[in-house]
This record gives sequence, structure tokens and C-alpha cells, in this order.
Amino acid sequence: MTATDVTGAGATGATADAGDTSRTTDARMLTEAVTRLRRALRVSIRTDYPWEQLPMAQVELLQVLAERSPARVSDLAARRHLAASTVSGLIGQMTTAGLVARTTDPDDRRASAVTLTDRGRAQLDAWTEAHERRLDAALATLDEDERAAVRTALPALFRLAERLGDVAD
Repeated sequence: MTATDVTGAGATGATADAGDTSRTTDARMLTEAVTRLRRALRVSIRTDYPWEQLPMAQVELLQVLAERSPARVSDLAARRHLAASTVSGLIGQMTTAGLVARTTDPDDRRASAVTLTDRGRAQLDAWTEAHERRLDAALATLDEDERAAVRTALPALFRLAERLGDVAD
């Protein structure tokens, strides 16, 4: 499915019947768009910025810690909808890499608290800047109407992500 397929007069699914078929087609097209965007961004970032090797699961934990640090492993697991053992393993890798530090939680000596280190913040900032530069370059190739359509869609995409449970408060 190309951009022409989605937006052109003969768009696959664009002429679908109203109701469930239309919603299914919207979901299918959104799934395809998100998949292609993630893949293209991942590939282009690693081509343009070969130093960028952070796994997405670690990036997401760094993002949570940038918002709320220190945090318990159980809190990180709940926010990312992961098993505590999975998060603990990721935190172990990130501690070894110097991205986070694990200390005893001052409120509960039995639990540990994870904090973002200066190196972790610098890595997250570099990751974010590399992605923003790459997306800025790609957005610049779109015409103004296409850029406006992307801007207009952003609030709805954030609400959709919240409804899917990606954003936990």
C-alpha cells in the first residue's frame, strides 16, 4: 500500500462501505502506516547514525525515567506494561552500560529505585535529537498540505495511543 493507495482516488479501502468495513480498513491502513514508519525510521537512523544502537525497550524506560526518576522497577514495569522480571533484566543491562543507577528505595529498604544517570540522559537526548533531525528532513520533502495533514493528525494519534493503553498515568 503506497501513499497514493491511501490518499488517491482509487485508494485501497478509501471507498470501502461505511460501518465495520471502514473501521477495519482504517485500522489496517493505520497498522501498515505505523509499521512502515517505525521500520523506515529505525533503518534510516542506523544508517545515518551508526552509533545509535539503543533497543526500543531501553529507550522507553529512559523516557519514563526522564519524566519520573527515581522509580521502582515495579512502577517502570507497570508504566510500560511489562513483567517486572523483564524490566529488571533491562535495568541490569542499562546499569552495566552506565545509563541508569540502581539504589535502595529510601521509602522501602526492601525495594530498589532506578535513576537516570547523566550518561543515560545524554544518550536519550542524542537518540531524540537524531530521530527529530531524521523526521524533520523527511517532513521537509512533503508539500505544505501533507505537512499540515500530519500536524492535524497528531492530537488524534496521541489520544489513540492513550486509548490503546500505551500511556499510563
